[in-house]
Amino acid sequence: MEIMTIGIAGGTGSGKTTLTRRLQQQFGKDVSVLYHDNYYKAHNEMTYEERAKLNYDHPDAFDTPLLIGHLSALKRGESVDCPVYDYTVHNRSDKVVRVYPTKVIIVEGILIFADPVLRDLMDIKIFVDTDADVRILRRIMRDVQERGRSLESVVTQYLTTVKPMHEQFVEPSKRSADIIVLDGGHNLVALDMIIQRVDSHVHHRR
Repeated sequence: MEIMTIGIAGGTGSGKTTLTRRLQQQFGKDVSVLYHDNYYKAHNEMTYEERAKLNYDHPDAFDTPLLIGHLSALKRGESVDCPVYDYTVHNRSDKVVRVYPTKVIIVEGILIFADPVLRDLMDIKIFVDTDADVRILRRIMRDVQERGRSLESVVTQYLTTVKPMHEQFVEPSKRSADIIVLDGGHNLVALDMIIQRVDSHVHHRR
């Protein structure tokens, strides 16, 4: 089985997950996903308060070599046990998720184009580009409603690490993209083009 690997990057709240879910809905069992967020480094040696102060928007926050190893294994046709990150405690949980090789593997995350080794494993690199004011509002809604964060903590984190790290690492990585999608999964024209490209691969290889 020849596997197509798609990277979907972009800033926080840009619409990466919406685009990923649209592709999952369209192609079902032919798609598997690796989320870079699940590869945050474990910090069991730290207290919750210490972990809360870490910069989670810098490339060093991620165990990217593990992600590279897992993606390489999937491309070889091997299954992997993906870690699961628990945002409520700022640490990796003791759970894993088994991910199986499929015709299409999506890698999603804000910094997946920042690492050249990881980037070179991708056949198609998509950058989701959305206005900063829209992204911060989506971030606030998600972190408060889904991750149990306080509004003050979300805003403080955005101003101290998210925004500066976006400008330093995420935005420059856009230059590595093959396709730039404005407004993520809500851009139906871009979505249709991507679906056609993936559909050609999926059905040609059946």
